[in-house]
Amino acid sequence: MIFYPTFAQSLDSAKVADIQTLISLFANRDIDKISNIVTYPLQRQYPIPPITNREEFRKRFDQVFDKEIINIISQSKIEQWEIVGYRGIMLNNGILWIDEDGNIIALNYQSDFEKQQLKSIIEKDKANLYLSLKSFYLPIHKIETKNYILRIDRLHNNTYRYASWKKGKRESEKPDLILYNGEIDIQGSGGNHIFTFIEGKYKYIIYRNLVGTSDTPEINLIVKKNKRIILNENGYLLR
Repeated sequence: MIFYPTFAQSLDSAKVADIQTLISLFANRDIDKISNIVTYPLQRQYPIPPITNREEFRKRFDQVFDKEIINIISQSKIEQWEIVGYRGIMLNNGILWIDEDGNIIALNYQSDFEKQQLKSIIEKDKANLYLSLKSFYLPIHKIETKNYILRIDRLHNNTYRYASWKKGKRESEKPDLILYNGEIDIQGSGGNHIFTFIEGKYKYIIYRNLVGTSDTPEINLIVKKNKRIILNENGYLLR
């Protein structure tokens, strides 16, 4: 899910009109018209898959937008909405985000259905993992690079674990490498973040790029021995 910092500005009449239209659509539960004002993909909490198009949005609407969130949106007042710089406009400190054109760009809310769905997906994921990897709090990323399959999990002590296999191996097999006590560093307001794992002289760095140019990879894996780079591979998320 997406969370942005708050630097509130006043709303002009055009933005107020967009918000009032959105409120009306939810009050009337007009799923078809709501599906037209969503910027896809609409991300859900990993590993729940994102909503990728209008048809899928209509099919999953009731799973994502339950009575509680519909009421929050449809009963909201203009004073509850704030513009946050170039990031967009948020409702109730970020439960829902729209862009300057009134399109939905993020929903930071989880229905009871999605909570159960998340639990079910995680349990299925754990069932297919190597024994020593089955204990974790949340899966964060599953990644493929040129030569490796990686996964990063958040553990119950709020640190991160890294596991990697050479391509061709399965996650049910013993990983070639497991690292613990990873840390995350959020880079600015764009959402880019870096995971760092240290093992003796080696430092494993995973860059997750959300903001960049058209050539910026989703993932960049760098391994350093002391200060010398010994591996540098781009990668992408396995969803």
